[in-house]
Amino acid sequence: MRTSFVSTVLLVAGIAALGVVASFAASSDTTLKGGDQLRVACGGTQLTTTRIDAKTIMARCVAAASPSATATAIATATATSSPTPTTVAVLPTSTATASPTLVPGGATTLAGCPVFPSDNVWNQDVSHLPVDPRSASYIANINAGRQFLHADFGSNPTYGIPFVVVPSNQPNVPINFTAYGDESDPGPYPVPGNAPVEGGSSSSGDRHVLVLQQGVCKLYEMFRAFPNGSGWNADAGAIFDLRSNALRPAGWTSADAAGLPILPGLVRFDEVAAGQITHALRFTVSRTQRAYIHPATHWASSSTDPNLAPMGLRLRLRADFDTSHFTGEARVLLEGLKKYGMMVADNGSDWFITGATDPRWNDTDLNQLKTVPGSAFEVVQTGTVVK
Repeated sequence: MRTSFVSTVLLVAGIAALGVVASFAASSDTTLKGGDQLRVACGGTQLTTTRIDAKTIMARCVAAASPSATATAIATATATSSPTPTTVAVLPTSTATASPTLVPGGATTLAGCPVFPSDNVWNQDVSHLPVDPRSASYIANINAGRQFLHADFGSNPTYGIPFVVVPSNQPNVPINFTAYGDESDPGPYPVPGNAPVEGGSSSSGDRHVLVLQQGVCKLYEMFRAFPNGSGWNADAGAIFDLRSNALRPAGWTSADAAGLPILPGLVRFDEVAAGQITHALRFTVSRTQRAYIHPATHWASSSTDPNLAPMGLRLRLRADFDTSHFTGEARVLLEGLKKYGMMVADNGSDWFITGATDPRWNDTDLNQLKTVPGSAFEVVQTGTVVK
């Protein structure tokens, strides 16, 4: 939502080819030769697969009732690049997902790319930062609309924001900007014609399209995107180098009203299944002020009320909030909010946390978040309020 006042597993379901069978103990890895096949079986647990890069696939056995992985096998085999996009938990026909991997500094990688450097603000542990003097006022204003958390994602395939991973040789297509071209990074972008759209192809909502390109590790995001035959029409678009800490130019929007990237702030199923979130999350509030805090670069309000949240405001779940009775996916998310918090990214429903589209979400688990009050949060000081 935007109001602007500034212009394969080689599942290899099969028997071994060439008489070769590879079997693995938990968390082992190996390298296969061309022609080899790998068969992985999970005893009573769910098998998930992840394409790490062009030559590596990860298979995990994940217990249905637990976020922790019970076995991991990494198989490396010969693969050739193809312009066909690798879909990440977005298209109905897809089973491949991109799983984050912890790297030194506490950051994550996605599809072989860092999700910004380890010292990036998105990856910052904010559990020990001082509380903002206006914290109580900010929280009270958000609570005036809604008082409890809400997962703005779930098992419904049209719920949440999808993203797609494409190879380094994905063809570029022209992008025609229809509203915020002067604050958008010009095309072309490597966006396939069948890239998933937030809310589905017939959606009348924000219609975000997110594309991560492997190899070059750049993120391409669009707002209100519509395929036009040869390329895409979009209200706004932004390109982020995931190996860089560079921000958008001051005053510029992105595919998000705050000028922030969207993908780094999504709750992703595989990271929750792996047992931890290691970055800040994205959430919305209904009323914001005409101000922002870096890494945000854009406001979407005319209000000068200093008690309304500026874009980029960082909140964390209080350390004394008892999470012991929460289970599964909700528990992992809440523990992540204590350490990394969440940032105001757009005008929308109060306390709505954004996640990636994935049919594997457990809605019963996620519904536990509806019992977490906004009063359990506090605002932390992360930088100067730019007005």
